[in-house]
Amino acid sequence: MQRRQFSAALVALAPAVLLSTAARAQFRVEISGIGATQLPLAVTRFLDEDRSGQAMSAIVRADLERSGAFRLVDSDGVLDERSQPKFTDWRGRGADALVAGSVSRLADGRLDVRYRLWDVVKGEELVAQALAVTAAELRLAAHRISDAIHERLTGERGVNATRIAYVTRAANRYTLRITDADGEGGQVALASPQPIISPAWSPDGRKLAYVSFENGKAVVMVQDVLSGERRPVASFKGSNSAPAWSPDGRRLAVTLSRDGSAQLYLIELEGEGLRRLTNSSSIDTEAVFAPDGQSLYFVSDRGGGPQIYRMPVSGGAAERVTFSGAYNISPAISPDGRTLAYVTRNNGMHVMVQALDSKQPPLGVTDTRDDESPSFAPNGRLLIYATRSQGRDVLMTTTLDGKIRSRLLSSGMDVREPAWGPFIR
Repeated sequence: MQRRQFSAALVALAPAVLLSTAARAQFRVEISGIGATQLPLAVTRFLDEDRSGQAMSAIVRADLERSGAFRLVDSDGVLDERSQPKFTDWRGRGADALVAGSVSRLADGRLDVRYRLWDVVKGEELVAQALAVTAAELRLAAHRISDAIHERLTGERGVNATRIAYVTRAANRYTLRITDADGEGGQVALASPQPIISPAWSPDGRKLAYVSFENGKAVVMVQDVLSGERRPVASFKGSNSAPAWSPDGRRLAVTLSRDGSAQLYLIELEGEGLRRLTNSSSIDTEAVFAPDGQSLYFVSDRGGGPQIYRMPVSGGAAERVTFSGAYNISPAISPDGRTLAYVTRNNGMHVMVQALDSKQPPLGVTDTRDDESPSFAPNGRLLIYATRSQGRDVLMTTTLDGKIRSRLLSSGMDVREPAWGPFIR
């Protein structure tokens, strides 16, 4: 696996070819760890879901378990949303909440998905909903059900109906994919016989920026997710890399070596208005915007080794942010701007989480040794990252305390460079 390390700012990529065909990544999920404050929840098998082609209840269970907020309780048997549950029985199983539903076919060929959420302790209904969807929309419907349950029981938005982008490698061919948050479904955005790096979502979720190779040089591209239309934004002499979107979606921060060493620049989406941000003799790269758009976090070796710094977008002095460890790269900022995730080198490469408004030391949240590319979920409660496990490059998610980790397993492909998309506006 080619690690996206500090030197990646100067990596040259080979030509890429755009594909429009859809593809499935064929992921399954393994979940490990025990959270301290998980809500015990039972999700029964939906009535007649086996006739729909999708195991709706299994998708909902996996979504909710992966969030780290729920502990799934044994739920043998089938109920539907019209059932009258015996709450004392479910309470005896240890459940505080119960989900049941059904899938049936409508006269127009669509599928009628219904579900109900009960508070077992109080013996009352919390949510009842019906969705009419096509067969192709069943997985998304399951994710939306998961998110509705998550929000009703925790007060926070779920992220299962959002999307992720990542790069797979199989037989020396690289593919940029856009899928559901669990890694399944979706489409191929780009394919190439050479590496693709640094995918980044626009704030509205309609575009992706990434680095490809055009006519023998590294180029920052922007691609419309729906239409597949793409165009170069940064194609200067030298290396063009590490795109990051401004919160208003109008500009990109990029790393360019056009004037010598790799430095940070701002550029408008039309490729105009280029403005240099850093003027150092060091390598400055991997910029990410703070959510308020007023500052940038980035990696620099100006202190002797790569560390994470922060500077105003309007210009000014940079201040060092990471002090634990001699090699810290790949910053990611939580949507509320309060938490920094990054990769440190310490007997391997590990994802760390650091509270920016606290004096507490950073927390290691992984048990692997080859981590890269952390990216926050849009609700700020999970991280997705790439790592190596059992001889494969894989994707994993983790809660911010590292107690619940989920491994997304793919067959026959190495997986890397994940980027979690935003809530769709």
